Amino acid sequence: MKKSKAKKRRIVYAFVLIVFLIILFLVGWFFAILFEGEKPSISLEPLPKFFTKIQEFTLSIGDSKRGLKRLIISVKQGGREISVLKKEFPFNGLLNRQGVHQFKKEIFIDPLVLNLAQGRADLYIQVWDYSRRGGGDGNHGLVQHKMIVDTIPPSIRAISRQHNINKGGVGLVVYQTSSDTEESGVFVDDHFSPGFPVNEKSQEGIHVSYFALSYNTSTTPKIYLWAKDMADNASKTTFYVHVRRKNFRKERLTISDRFLERILPYFSFYPFDPGVSDVKKFLIINNKLRKENHNIFVKVAKTTHPDKLWEGSFLRLKNAATMARFADLRSYYYKGKKIDEQGHFGVDLASLPNSPIQAANNGKVVFADRLGIYGFTVVLDHGQGLASIYAHMSKINVPLGQEVKKGESIGFTGQTGLAAGDHLHFGIMVNGVFVNPIEWFDGHWIKDNISRKLALIK
Repeated sequence: MKKSKAKKRRIVYAFVLIVFLIILFLVGWFFAILFEGEKPSISLEPLPKFFTKIQEFTLSIGDSKRGLKRLIISVKQGGREISVLKKEFPFNGLLNRQGVHQFKKEIFIDPLVLNLAQGRADLYIQVWDYSRRGGGDGNHGLVQHKMIVDTIPPSIRAISRQHNINKGGVGLVVYQTSSDTEESGVFVDDHFSPGFPVNEKSQEGIHVSYFALSYNTSTTPKIYLWAKDMADNASKTTFYVHVRRKNFRKERLTISDRFLERILPYFSFYPFDPGVSDVKKFLIINNKLRKENHNIFVKVAKTTHPDKLWEGSFLRLKNAATMARFADLRSYYYKGKKIDEQGHFGVDLASLPNSPIQAANNGKVVFADRLGIYGFTVVLDHGQGLASIYAHMSKINVPLGQEVKKGESIGFTGQTGLAAGDHLHFGIMVNGVFVNPIEWFDGHWIKDNISRKLALIK
């Protein structure tokens, strides 16, 4: 009997202990939920270094456990704290299970509306959850992002005054920018010509920019100076430019079967489709390959030295007759029918076969290789976006990267590429735009349009 009672007491004690442990576990579990210590997550995009204008931010916050309680967004600057957004999230359901656990919002912040001064400003994102930690305030999540408020664009003004430029020609403008300028230059319609700072002895912020007017530019192009700072603030201003109209010649060229038989073997490297006629091959060369070659010229033109490398007028091939002029509009006829039309963007100079070619001015070899329709070709960089082209050469005497002086031999004339006879195709590029080389042969033109303006720097 006594054993039975003792057994019952042990069972009761065990039951009470189990109930106690369960209650203890539940209480611990309950308090663990109430006082959980995981901070809310915060994601903000983008994180700009500069704050220049109204900025759209994407904010994402979350708390998977107790749920979101409060959101505060503010900007602090110079002892001021400016409220941007305050939001309370309601408590909903047992332990806030039906509360807000994820929140995403697009936020627009305008430095002008907030009346922020130029300089540093800190963006604060603060989030609390419904945990009982922190004296009941909840877990606190914080993201701080440092920005530079810069809403003032750089200043830019022309120093040179008269800018008379021919269609197909070149202009030079001397201008000054403020010290915060990162990039500047000249726009002619949509084409940008970068500016280059002059030597350190000159006045601070002085730049030069060579800008070209393509042969087919409208008579009223939009030409203006442009500057941008590190914060992407941009400004522009016009300056006086007088565009002179210029007419270019038209030329008729007859394509014969004999000509095709002579030049097509040179282009055996090109992947023509099987069965393509010789005339069709010529049209592919004269159009598609020509464009591919032009793109290479434009790419090469970007590898320019920041300093002016050339001096004085450019040398013309010695004892040479002019066979074709800049911007001649060539119409191609085959058996009396017009089959194509292309512009000629250089001057063709013919002397004796295999005549020596001199560097037209001081520069650096930035291209020396075979180039499609131009045959063996050399491109010299003369600095600040100016380059000279020598094409249809029979032999190249200078390697890539070599610095050459005016008058130094760089090779010999020839008839490689799409050349009908031995000659030099000489071209001038300004920031990837072909211009009339005749201007650069003329010492008076250089003095009036370049040298006098550069003298303003001194």
